[in-house]
Amino acid sequence: MRSISAALSRRLIACLRVIERIGNRLPDPVTMFVILCGIVVLVSWLLAGSEVGVAQRDGQTAQVVVKSLLSIEGLRWMLTSAVDNFLNFAPLGPVLTMMLGLGVAERTGWISTGLSALVKAVPSRMLTAAVVFAGVMSSMAADAGYVVLTPLGAVLFATAGKHPLAGLAAAFAGVSGGYSANLFITGLDPLLARLTSQAANMIDPTYHVDPTANYYFMVASTFLITAVGAWVTERIVIPTLGPWKPEEDVVVHTEAHNADQWSQFKSSLWVLFAFLGLVVCLFVGDPAVLRLPAQADLPEVERLKPLFDSVEIVVAILFLVPAVWFGWKNGVLKSDKDVAKMASETMASMGPYVVLAFVAGQFVAYFNWTGVGVVTAVKGASLLQHVGLSGIGLLALFVMGSGTVNLLIGSASAKWAFMAPIFVPMLMLMGFSPELVQVAYRVGDSVTNVISPLLPYFPILIVFAQRYDKKAGLGTLMATMFPYSIAFGIVWLAFLFLWVALGIPLGPGGSLTYPS
Repeated sequence: MRSISAALSRRLIACLRVIERIGNRLPDPVTMFVILCGIVVLVSWLLAGSEVGVAQRDGQTAQVVVKSLLSIEGLRWMLTSAVDNFLNFAPLGPVLTMMLGLGVAERTGWISTGLSALVKAVPSRMLTAAVVFAGVMSSMAADAGYVVLTPLGAVLFATAGKHPLAGLAAAFAGVSGGYSANLFITGLDPLLARLTSQAANMIDPTYHVDPTANYYFMVASTFLITAVGAWVTERIVIPTLGPWKPEEDVVVHTEAHNADQWSQFKSSLWVLFAFLGLVVCLFVGDPAVLRLPAQADLPEVERLKPLFDSVEIVVAILFLVPAVWFGWKNGVLKSDKDVAKMASETMASMGPYVVLAFVAGQFVAYFNWTGVGVVTAVKGASLLQHVGLSGIGLLALFVMGSGTVNLLIGSASAKWAFMAPIFVPMLMLMGFSPELVQVAYRVGDSVTNVISPLLPYFPILIVFAQRYDKKAGLGTLMATMFPYSIAFGIVWLAFLFLWVALGIPLGPGGSLTYPS
């Protein structure tokens, strides 16, 4: 049995090394979007004058005609609208707004302290589940999860007498495999929602996807991924790794308990609860600041639209306020200048994203203006109907396709920026809601994160692993993480199918079908 497992591991590692070589040859995401823009320009010229009919919600059919970007009108539009295309790139504003709060929270140590406190406060029998859960929750600030939690998981397992690589794997499985799940709205939610809305507007100009559109499903997925990750760790990874015998020069370092830091963090939680109470006051009552007046034909969830529309700034302040309190109490922040400096450093670190947003904004705008996206969606939907692919089978194929693309392109925003304009309209015409297409993408994107050789944090993880096993390398990490990817993929996909079959909304206003 062990020889069969070893043979499968060798084949897996060989396949992943091929994927790694292919992925490394792909251009930078910015270059990739420049190439995609060129492709749209060429396709718009080839299909110029093509016409398709798109059914509207009111029962009418709108005719969409492809316009060429190589015409006088098209060239003029590209030059005069470039700045607007950049500014109108849907995720740009929300992501930068939320990062103001998240960046300060990360730099003051508020997030990492909270994650460490969560893991250390649980009983030993719940250690594995706590490490995975903390990893899932760390998607509020992904860097903190990779850099803080993975080595912490190894240390905690070592001190508990378990193999430290199992602790590292459990933390990494939560951070990376559960990247889309969380109990709170994270920076990923508004980013994906804005891209999905832009894509849906090709078919329905009035359609809007809220950042909370997948919230119910992602909260439930948090506990699902925690349970599956803990089971894989205890039943597969730990038995496979076997007992750990530390080498002579390996020393397990444990952090001394800092009573002052605990006290400062607890006091910051009271500040957080006070702010949450204030937010609740803003949408309780009639009328309310974040709640529309009651109307006979207005559903309750639609009355909360002001709250959904302001979720980015609310979340930013939600992190900023307790983090500033924590930083002030522990001496990291000595004046308002330190807060401004941390916020500025956060924005400086977002420079690569801003560059990507400029080019991706042009691609999305080109797709919309030319009508190529609508034609692609209509023709693609007709082809799927012709071959008889629909329903759960089509959704499963899309999830697997998203997971495969994730092995070659690491950035979630970059992938969805070019996938959404193609697949959201196409699957809308097949009866799937944009919210469901988005959540299917998130599942596929997450389950292969743990075995993606192009993940920027893989080299760091190897360094952490080599503290306990000097022979550990990329193959060791891949073989250890592969069971998580398989288990997450099977269970999460089945969970999504069950959710759809039961007709449960994905979130506030997050329908399953189109038209809803």
